Amino acid sequence: MLLSSSRRHWAGAIRLAITLFGLPFTVCTPGANKHIKPICGGCCKHYTTSIGTMPSSAAPHLKSRCPQYPESTIERFPVPDDKVDWNQNWPQYDPVSYTAPVVLKRPFWADPEIGSFSPKFNAVDGTVDRTSFEGSYKVENGKPLNPFGRTGMTGRGLLGRWGPNHAADPIVTRWKVDASGAKIHHPASTKPILQFVSIKRKDCGEWAIPGGMVDPGEQVSLTLQREFSEEALNSLSLKQSEKGEIQQRIKQLFDSAGFQ
Repeated sequence: MLLSSSRRHWAGAIRLAITLFGLPFTVCTPGANKHIKPICGGCCKHYTTSIGTMPSSAAPHLKSRCPQYPESTIERFPVPDDKVDWNQNWPQYDPVSYTAPVVLKRPFWADPEIGSFSPKFNAVDGTVDRTSFEGSYKVENGKPLNPFGRTGMTGRGLLGRWGPNHAADPIVTRWKVDASGAKIHHPASTKPILQFVSIKRKDCGEWAIPGGMVDPGEQVSLTLQREFSEEALNSLSLKQSEKGEIQQRIKQLFDSAGFQ
């Protein structure tokens, strides 16, 4: 089973939830046309990533086992909670094989099919990083197994890469303040209110953190800046003069003190 990661694809209006560096309070503009199809739909309100996701002990790997694969009519082979773990013996397991037609057309962001090439798993393969933040993953019959367990499907689905598909998601926050600059506290909890930048997905209507895929050989910090500009600020549709102002604000934001 492939390792999976989420990818945002904005096919319609994007709403910016809060003000950032003096930008309008609400921005509603056409979304940027990305090169990965959306992977949100049905019961999968937000397709989970195998990188940085902590599965629930009550229902492990739940969103990656939803009955219908996003943006398709493909039904997964049902996987009960007690059979998710690869260490559980399950001879009856018969996962559905599916790779989306858009991926099979071999766009520049997609790998060929296994057999026509041999990727180097658990390693940096040329410019493509096939290592996982979850550690070393197993490879079976030339294909990587999802480190979180069975999902009822093999193949790449809507993902371009065999193995991890790394994504970067910038979380931009600020304290909610009044006109004098003093923090505003929640009336019930009495705690200060933390605001964050989010965008509304057109494909499934969910609010989400902006983000996107890391290009081969690209530094994650650059991915964060690019995706935040394109998805939260819709920079692709701006005039050149406006882009310069946006880029300066983004540089100021990402050059500020932070921590990993």
